[in-house]
Amino acid sequence: MSRLDEFDAIVAEYEGNYLSVRRDMQKNLERIQRLKKFAEDTPAYLRALNREFEEKTSLNDTEVSIMFFTVGLQILRQHYLTKFIERVDDQTGGKSDPFHGGEYSGRQHQYYNPTLDEIINNPVPFDAGLGANGALSGGGHMGHRVTAIGHDPLLGLIFGTANIATSTLTTKDFVSYHIKSDGKRDVFGERASTALVLQKTAGKLTEGAEGFKKVGVSFARELAHLRSDVNTKNSLPLPVISVIDSKFAAKLASYGLDFANVLTVSGQVAMARLINSLIAMYHFCFYDGSIPQDLYAVKTKKIICYSNVIASGVNLVEVGLTRNFKLLDIGGIVNTIFELVTSVKFIKKVKREFIFGRYDAALAAL
Repeated sequence: MSRLDEFDAIVAEYEGNYLSVRRDMQKNLERIQRLKKFAEDTPAYLRALNREFEEKTSLNDTEVSIMFFTVGLQILRQHYLTKFIERVDDQTGGKSDPFHGGEYSGRQHQYYNPTLDEIINNPVPFDAGLGANGALSGGGHMGHRVTAIGHDPLLGLIFGTANIATSTLTTKDFVSYHIKSDGKRDVFGERASTALVLQKTAGKLTEGAEGFKKVGVSFARELAHLRSDVNTKNSLPLPVISVIDSKFAAKLASYGLDFANVLTVSGQVAMARLINSLIAMYHFCFYDGSIPQDLYAVKTKKIICYSNVIASGVNLVEVGLTRNFKLLDIGGIVNTIFELVTSVKFIKKVKREFIFGRYDAALAAL
């Protein structure tokens, strides 16, 4: 090949490269122009995606009906299922105990080993007060409800049951006393061993049917007694706190933080959430696949959140107008706040994924 031919080949190669680079530059320039136009249109595009999201997750007539049905269910719950009950005096409360036989005591005392008849027919020993000589002091206005551990809603299931099964009383300091009868009422006797109170109770479970029956009846009496006390004016202390600081437990109760109110508020929360769960399942029955499931879940969240807010608002207005604080749906309001926080977080997450997912896909297609 001559030098001229070599030169022509080199020129042709460079011309080919130049044309290729020029075509690439043209393509890049066109893409840059598209990107520039896309960037300029971004605010309007994002607003359009936001409108599309709101349209797809807005409630239709059926869903609005479900929302107000949920409001009705929550209001019915507030009035008939979980409102604060009227407190009664100790005597009235005691009548709800199926084992209640008055204050008469006829214990024929055998240390740590009362008969089944004594367990059934005598008062629970941790209600004794005569001869306490300060052993039950420090309970403030709640008295022995916070100083006799048999009244603790949690620890009482163990120590109260053991006290009934052994005719003893154990204080908040885990000091135990034998409880005897003066022929009419229960009175404090000499000190007992708390370890033996528990050991003797556990031992009865290995003594055959009679011992097992004693412990079983003692446990049933403990449950019945707690149930009869819980809705009285002094109610029961919050679990465990009384063994840490009985005065503090009594003070909490004076501010309304007793076991009856905790049970009521817990019931309000549980029932409100149960209604929400049932409504969520009911709403899903209408899903037809026309929108993605995560967007449909947003509609479900809106139904629950809006209905809870309306129901709690109605409750606050009603309480404000009637001044009847027993109607206050504290647990429902707590549940509403929880739904607001979690729903807003969930909706923001889904909305962000919807808008920026569509935006990123459009950008990648340029």
